[in-house]
Amino acid sequence: MGPSGRALRLTVYVGEDDVWHHRPLYDEIVRRARNAGLAGASVLRGIEGYGQRSLIHTTDLLSLSEDLPVAVVIVDEAERVRAFARDLDEVLDGGLVTLDEVEILRYGSRR
Repeated sequence: MGPSGRALRLTVYVGEDDVWHHRPLYDEIVRRARNAGLAGASVLRGIEGYGQRSLIHTTDLLSLSEDLPVAVVIVDEAERVRAFARDLDEVLDGGLVTLDEVEILRYGSRR
């Protein structure tokens, strides 16, 4: 991926407790992204949210809720991201996957 220009952002929304072969699902997605040679991946943990079943999950101290929302965000060239998104069908049994066109202003360190 070049230092700037057009790219595609893939966001995969899953639950913190979702697993793939006894490991967190978000971890599996990040490992697959790295193995696919994508530019990078970030896992963002939500503090509150709800999904398809409309059950609210929160970090509120009075709530014993677990399975907080997690978003795995990946940005790279459109063709690479689209190919990777197709391969995710194997590990996803739910969740939400979105694609957004983005413009990269800067990529990499200032060094």
